[in-house]
Amino acid sequence: MRKFLSALTILTILFTSAEAQGIGGLLKKVTTRDSSGKSSVDKLFKISSNNIGSNLSNDDIISGLKEALRIGTDSSSKKLSKLDGFFGDAAIKILMPAEAQKVEKTLRNVGMGKLVDKAILSMNRAAEDAASGVGNIFWTSIKQMSITDGLQILRGGDFAATDYLKRMTTAELTAKFKPVIEGSLTKTDATRYWNDVFSKYNMFSKDKVNTDLTAYVTERALAGLFYNISLEEQKIRKDPAAQVSGILKKVFGGK
Repeated sequence: MRKFLSALTILTILFTSAEAQGIGGLLKKVTTRDSSGKSSVDKLFKISSNNIGSNLSNDDIISGLKEALRIGTDSSSKKLSKLDGFFGDAAIKILMPAEAQKVEKTLRNVGMGKLVDKAILSMNRAAEDAASGVGNIFWTSIKQMSITDGLQILRGGDFAATDYLKRMTTAELTAKFKPVIEGSLTKTDATRYWNDVFSKYNMFSKDKVNTDLTAYVTERALAGLFYNISLEEQKIRKDPAAQVSGILKKVFGGK
């Protein structure tokens, strides 16, 4: 909205001036470049685009973004670690991987649907069990946010902070999350159900299936986690009710 109003002001100035000095003279004046290579129009639009966050100090920006990410990651991990956090959410529920969907269909057709259902439920329970242990992993990257990162995030899209977090933490999260998922899969009997599914399928199929269950569930669990963080970020950016602290109101309330 601020960019639009600034652009509208510029156009008003241009057309008002045009009446006084003629279109040709005005265009020549505003498009003539100075020694830096910038024209008057270039400078006006640069000022307009830089208005976002111009009344905030660097400390404000970083503090606000860290607070937003802390709230987003904490809220998401708590939500997803509850019973049915994954299994009860259609947007992130972990289903059979694409290469195993033929297996699922075949088993259901021969009356083994309950076995498949147990495998799916156990995968989601493993993801829920692992989701509670991600807070400290995120916080390390959040603390390392630079001023440049902060400005880019503040002026970015609705999910710029989530994208930053994903870029900075995915490799480490995968390395640390995978053994947790593996242990959770074993604890929830997902590995056993998975093996049961494919051992049954492989008994009457010439196309044997051997999928890395741990890697698959880890990838889907992280995708679900970042999806929820992105929703939290969007709320903080756009919903005044979600700006629960003074620094969040200061950084995001005026955007």
